[in-house]
Amino acid sequence: MTDFKVLQVEAATGNVIATLPVTGIDYSETLNAAGTCTVGVPLDAADPDTLAPGRSALVVTRDDEPDWGGILWTASADLAGGLLTLNASGWHSYYAARYLDAAGGYDGNKDQALLLGDWIEYANAHGGIGTDTSRLTTTGRIRARKWGFSEFKNIADAINELADEDGGFDFRYETFWADAKRTRVGNRLLKNARVSLTFPTLTHRLDADVSAVAFDGSKLASEAVAFGADMGTGVKPYAITSNWLEGPALTQVVTYADLKATAELIPKSAALGAVGRQVIAIPTLDLYPGVYEPSAFLPGAHGTVNVDSGYVRLLEEFVISERRISVDVNGTETAALSLASKEVFVSGDSG
Repeated sequence: MTDFKVLQVEAATGNVIATLPVTGIDYSETLNAAGTCTVGVPLDAADPDTLAPGRSALVVTRDDEPDWGGILWTASADLAGGLLTLNASGWHSYYAARYLDAAGGYDGNKDQALLLGDWIEYANAHGGIGTDTSRLTTTGRIRARKWGFSEFKNIADAINELADEDGGFDFRYETFWADAKRTRVGNRLLKNARVSLTFPTLTHRLDADVSAVAFDGSKLASEAVAFGADMGTGVKPYAITSNWLEGPALTQVVTYADLKATAELIPKSAALGAVGRQVIAIPTLDLYPGVYEPSAFLPGAHGTVNVDSGYVRLLEEFVISERRISVDVNGTETAALSLASKEVFVSGDSG
């Protein structure tokens, strides 16, 4: 049986404070987002002098290797039941509480990876959590970003917006042992090209149970329009991407109030147009235990899903948008995946 542990960690230093006794573990990794972790701890087993929301982090290890890490944000004590419930979000959630508030603001026109490195290292230098950026690799895709001090740009939003455009990327945070004695953990930001990872083919009732499939046509777009900032004259820069669709014409519109040039908006409208090319199928499935290791299914990876069940007839490629792991009090592990049609993630412009 796989051995799971939950470590209590100092968020600022990564120092391991304790191994927590737990009554259950639920954690998720979400594509280009923080993911969550919820654990139950006996009420008398936690030390209020060292375990504190916003100051502590949780790390889940799987056979003594870090598998998930993030900041503890809330705790709920059930005095009658003698249980403390801890709720954490992945390392990316920390950057939702950090801002590019340098004097004079930020002005950068450089490769995507160098922009990411700038933003994370700025936080690291001003009381951050030491996120490692050494494995970010350049792509040759130059992007311009400019924010004044008064715009107080949220770092998590800046990363999300850079990733979620045509020619964008997938990102995730890896938790690792930062010393040989395993007394300290680190976290690093990783990025890769979209749909560059793969997962094994999954067939309903053979190696997975497809429990539900949702079909979403609300994002279909004959035209996808991205507007930028009001330049003070009532005129906004914009970019338009068009699709050919069967059926009635449909328009999707987004506004990026901090983008000030048409060139910055073209990748945004192209990404919106890519999402709008077809109805999005969204399967949810549980992996059959013992067939594959859950580590073979990373968010952002793509592979084929095969379902033939009445209305649901799928034999196409999907991208994993979320992987969820649950461990009960007996240590039994279950793994579930949420997916979306690969077409949503394929850029129309590789530049």
